[in-house]
Amino acid sequence: MPVSSSGHLSLVHELTVWADQGVLIDVAVHIGTLGAVLLYFRRDVWAMSVGSVKILGGQMTDDGRLALYIVAATFPVFAAGYFLLKSGLVDSLRSAEIVAWANLVFAVLLWITDRVGMTVRRMEHMNWSSAIVIGLSQVLALIPGASRSGVTISAARLLGFERADAARFSMLLSIPTILGAAAATSLSVYEAGNVALGLDMAVAALLSFGAALIAIHLFLKMMTHMTMLPFVIYRLGLGGLLLAWLYW
Repeated sequence: MPVSSSGHLSLVHELTVWADQGVLIDVAVHIGTLGAVLLYFRRDVWAMSVGSVKILGGQMTDDGRLALYIVAATFPVFAAGYFLLKSGLVDSLRSAEIVAWANLVFAVLLWITDRVGMTVRRMEHMNWSSAIVIGLSQVLALIPGASRSGVTISAARLLGFERADAARFSMLLSIPTILGAAAATSLSVYEAGNVALGLDMAVAALLSFGAALIAIHLFLKMMTHMTMLPFVIYRLGLGGLLLAWLYW
């Protein structure tokens, strides 16, 4: 859903006495989400896999082309994420103030793009320029509170894609993004030899898997007959409450 999961996760230690669970647990939760996306969109994933194999054999299909669009749209966030991880800046973004302002700013952006965006394009109308624009927008999702699905859906809506198709492309785009983050953090756990953390990550991933399956099903159904307004209202309310808590 276009509500920042990483933003909510970073609020746990800000609003409670619990310690910050850290980026690794955040990624574990996203791995669970990835499993749900792979299961829910298994036919799309299989079709793109077959299409990718056919590309290697010199045959370009619609499914193979979609797979290439997904890969191209993923490069920007890979580069930006690698920079944040290596520079250590990723931890400095985990604050309630950033989450609050990001929710406000990107909620307004989500509302504007959903209002002005036409509903004239479907998934089959995706092209290289659209995929790259959506991929570039995904870099903004590295800001806690911005929401990866929110910014990519906003970009797709601005390009004229229907809500359901914008959501579908956004979810498919999450697959390589989360895989990359999972690979990087799993290597960190292995190098640290922290078995306990590995078990904690497994539990977090399992719980998020179940929640994500329900969320994906409900969200896609919602997008066939409603706008993004409920999510905009929630995010504006959350951002406003956080700012009130921070400054007053």
